[in-house]
Amino acid sequence: MTTMTFDRPAAGTATRRAGHREPGFLTAPFASRTWREQGYLALVLLLAPFAFTYAVFAVSLTAGIAVTVVGLVVSGGVVLGGRGWGGAYRGLARDLLDVDVQAPAPYVRPRGFWRTVGSLIGDATGWRALLFMVVTFPLSVLSFVVSVTFLATSLGALTYGIWYRFLPEQLGTDGELHRGAQFGPGYFVDTPPRIALTALAGLVLLFCWPWITRAFTLLFRVLTAGLLSPTRASLRVAELERSRTGTVDDADARLRSIERDLHDGTQARLVAVAMQLGEAREHLADGGDVTQAAELVETAHTSTKEALTELRELARGIHPPALDSGLTVALETLAARSPLPVTVDVDAGVEAHGRLAPAVESIAYFSVAELVTNAAKHARAAGVYVLVESVGGMVRIRVRDDGRGGARVVPPDGSGLRSGLAGLAERVRSVDGTFDLSSPVGGPTVVTVTLPSATSPSEPA
Repeated sequence: MTTMTFDRPAAGTATRRAGHREPGFLTAPFASRTWREQGYLALVLLLAPFAFTYAVFAVSLTAGIAVTVVGLVVSGGVVLGGRGWGGAYRGLARDLLDVDVQAPAPYVRPRGFWRTVGSLIGDATGWRALLFMVVTFPLSVLSFVVSVTFLATSLGALTYGIWYRFLPEQLGTDGELHRGAQFGPGYFVDTPPRIALTALAGLVLLFCWPWITRAFTLLFRVLTAGLLSPTRASLRVAELERSRTGTVDDADARLRSIERDLHDGTQARLVAVAMQLGEAREHLADGGDVTQAAELVETAHTSTKEALTELRELARGIHPPALDSGLTVALETLAARSPLPVTVDVDAGVEAHGRLAPAVESIAYFSVAELVTNAAKHARAAGVYVLVESVGGMVRIRVRDDGRGGARVVPPDGSGLRSGLAGLAERVRSVDGTFDLSSPVGGPTVVTVTLPSATSPSEPA
């Protein structure tokens, strides 16, 4: 048996890289993370004027020369160039903020000139990157100025007792000369208590500086994840494309398997039957031994029954006859034929509004069949419990066995071969379902499959 982990982050989310500990309050000013975040603010400040200018240029160019065909192409190229800026900002976030933001799907040029122009100008990923560049321009200026002000002021206050002596003398309202920072007409920081108080204030500012910096970088993290990551819709499209590819591959493999079984098994038996009947006919036509001819006919009859059995097994693999009476009956029949004790509990609400759609019904049946087979072959389980229920407009199938656990799904390796659960997960996702597996070492193994509960058009809804 096997485990499946889906490591695709949802749209608008960022994944923190492992191996970095959160610094404490007392160690934050000296932590490498704090200085990397300060470096990030410095770098985005350097990029901000160029990025903002590029974004403004893209908008103005699109609005100004879009009336010409050449202008449309150039504007589309500029919009598409926003993807490069987005990649640069994602790289900075990854290297300095320890946050991995998934890159959007690459641009795919459609066929046809006008469709290409439309896809360039309407590239959502490029426009979202341009919006990021506009929004972060004032934020980069503000964050760097505030953060550096806190850092410089704290360091200056901490070292004030060393360098204040080099300040020029000033005449105070008391008529005496003072050397130090002046606050108001007669307040000078030139006495030991005042110098100590200044150092204490600098120490407080120094320990506040990392958290001020972190607050600004948190805003950049949110904006990076929100504007430079793929949208939920694009992730779903990519997921459906992968599922469709996997389903097509599985279907092709299944067809080849059926073709091979028919060619090597059933067809060979039927050829043998034809030869045996032909030989029997020749015996009878030539007045040969009737007993020998009868034996040939009996052998042909036996081979014909075996061929029919093989055809029934192949047909059952394509569409189990038990499904003709509904999913509940099919699962009960499957449980009765299982080598393990299988308990099936089907909620009456699953088929309360009619039969499920054929595709959903078939996937539900084969999911349970695959999981029961795995429990019997690999998990060394003593029993299996199957629960099918209707939850929130979906059909939820939960299969639990008391085996040894440690299951994991082996992802495709490019050879076209899939493990049982890998193919099952692909099949489930092909109908917009979900597949979840929990299988700690020692068991139990619990697989939860969620499928849409669409009813068959031929059934009353």
